[in-house]
Amino acid sequence: MDFTLNDEQQMFAQTARQLFADTCTPDHWRRQMESGAVLDAERWAQIVETGFPLVLLPEDAGGLGLGELDFALIAEAAGYNALPDPLVESAGIALPLLAAAKPDSELLCDPAAIIAIEHPANPYVADAEAATALVLHKDGQAYLAAREDVTLTRKESIDPFRRLYRVDWEVAKAQPLGAVDWDLTLERGALFAAAQGLGLAQRAVDLAVDYAKDRQQFGKPIGTYQAVKHHLASAQVAIEFARPVVLAAAADIAHGDVQSRARVSHAKIVALEAADHAARASIQVHGAMGYSWEVDVHLFLKRALALTNSWGTPYFHRQRILHRIETQPLGPDQTFAREAEHA
Repeated sequence: MDFTLNDEQQMFAQTARQLFADTCTPDHWRRQMESGAVLDAERWAQIVETGFPLVLLPEDAGGLGLGELDFALIAEAAGYNALPDPLVESAGIALPLLAAAKPDSELLCDPAAIIAIEHPANPYVADAEAATALVLHKDGQAYLAAREDVTLTRKESIDPFRRLYRVDWEVAKAQPLGAVDWDLTLERGALFAAAQGLGLAQRAVDLAVDYAKDRQQFGKPIGTYQAVKHHLASAQVAIEFARPVVLAAAADIAHGDVQSRARVSHAKIVALEAADHAARASIQVHGAMGYSWEVDVHLFLKRALALTNSWGTPYFHRQRILHRIETQPLGPDQTFAREAEHA
């Protein structure tokens, strides 16, 4: 399996990192929290201008026709900056589902449109209030409803930027989309949660490293003390071990088999465990102030906790890995084997 990033993918990743670094700073977070806005319109306009919402849409639907590996790089950059806007769930999960179910939908012609998704794996819908329309499910079938045709009830989330809603709606007011591939949608949701986890983890470590260089104790930076070094080195090792797992899952997701599903599950578990580890280590390095609202690292821990239990719980994903172990050959020669070829 070759998941070496090409020049175009590197360019996408760099563009995403730069855009989010410029438009998603702690000052932006705080202004958005104070205003209660569900969306930063100026930042969303810039995201649309870059073409990120079009990455996974097929070319005949006006998209770029790229793959999950390309979008995973954008999702990682979104995680690194704790992006409050619903780019990942709209462009990475809901829009490809809508394009497959209804390729002539007018919503696909509007790159600024935000689509929220109600999936059987999640009890609530993220960012529904900011959405133009929602993809809903009932009895295994998919429906499309305009935002104004549903009733939203806000549910509390540990992540202040991940707004969750219960959606009440009537079939008569929704457009049927028929049977859709809910399984592939789950795979994408889990994969892009894992990619965000990589970004969250790296940002948490970077915040701690910057602080450890500046904060002095007993006349020298705390980063010179072995205990601090070990905390952060351990977190960075977890990130480096998780990164190839996420890239491999992104490169393999299209197969839609036991191997690829286990790889996605593995990616989600290890990437979000790395994010949790890194955020907690960063809070410890910051000391007592690390637990305060004024220090931004708590936002990365909260996002990691929220993503850990979305798009399949850790138990669900461990069961999928166990199924692969119990039903497929094991060993170094089987690492990248396909069960159809090596049954």
